[in-house]
Order: sequence, then structure tokens, then C-alpha cells
Amino acid sequence: MDPVLITILVIIALVVVYAIFIYNHLVRLKHNVSRAFSNIDVLLKQRHDELPKLVETCKQHMGYEQKTLEAVMKARSAVASASDSGDIKALGQAESQLRLGLGNLFAVAEDYPELTASESFMHLHGRISGLESSIADRREYYNNSVNLYNIRIEQFPDIIVARRLGFTGATLLEFDEAEKADVDLKSLFN
Repeated sequence: MDPVLITILVIIALVVVYAIFIYNHLVRLKHNVSRAFSNIDVLLKQRHDELPKLVETCKQHMGYEQKTLEAVMKARSAVASASDSGDIKALGQAESQLRLGLGNLFAVAEDYPELTASESFMHLHGRISGLESSIADRREYYNNSVNLYNIRIEQFPDIIVARRLGFTGATLLEFDEAEKADVDLKSLFN
């Protein structure tokens, strides 16, 4: 066999093997993004299931704060809708509203000593606070996964494989300015 032909075949084989390696890595990164979003979704569903219990417990003690409770339930519904549709931008906005509503609910609840003394309320408060912390961690992991994936599909030579095989960028989970703003501690104590 001709050495030039062997060299060409070896080079072609190396290029094909490298392209397969790139493809497999991009698939892994794409599925990491999906898994990260699914992890957020699981926590959102858990919180979605816990919130009606919290609101019902609060209703028993806070008859005059219906507006606060309704805002939480409206935001809960918006988060569920955005999560079900997979709309990352709407999810970020709805999450911001829900977090704000929960913050208001917990602040108002402090005016009701019988509520804050309730074992059921304390359990639900702790559960939802824990879920909020877990959701924040998962949002960070999701955005990190999206960032790694988006970088890889834009780097050379990965961009060649990504474009040929239809890999498109993923959307970061972003939040509105209200959620990123500093907390006004003075208003919480008035």
C-alpha cells in the first residue's frame, strides 16, 4: 500500500475520531443542562406542593392579610405555568415575584404571635426556607451548566461540529432587578 494513502487514511480516521469525541462531549454538556433544569423543576414542584399548606396555616391566623396570601398564590401559579412550559425567562420573573411574596408573608407573619408559635407554621416555614436555599443552589448549578455548554459550542473546533449537528445555545436563568437589589432591612423592622 502507498504510504501517502495510508497517511491520508490515518489523518481522516483521526479527524473522524476527534469529531466523535467533540460530539459526545457536547451531548454530555447538553444533557447536563437538561438535568440541571430538571433538578430545579423537582424543587419547584416540592415548593409548589408545600405553599398551599403554608397559606392555609396562615389563613387560620391572619384573616386580615388576604392580599399577601393571594399574592403568594398568584406567584406560585405563575412559577408552575412557566416551569411547565419550559420558559426560562418567564420562570425567572415568576420566581422573583414568588420570593418577594414569601418574604412579605414571613415578615407579616411576625405580627401574629399565635401563628409564629404554631408548630405547623414553624415546620412549613423551615421547609420552604430550606427549599428556597436548595432552589438557589440549583439555579447556580443550572447557569453554570448552561455557561459551560454555551462556551463549548462557540469554541473552535467544537463550533464546526455544533453547527453541523444543530447544537444551539441554552438560555441562562435570569432574575429581575428587584431580586438582585439589596434588602432594605430598615423597612423590615418598621
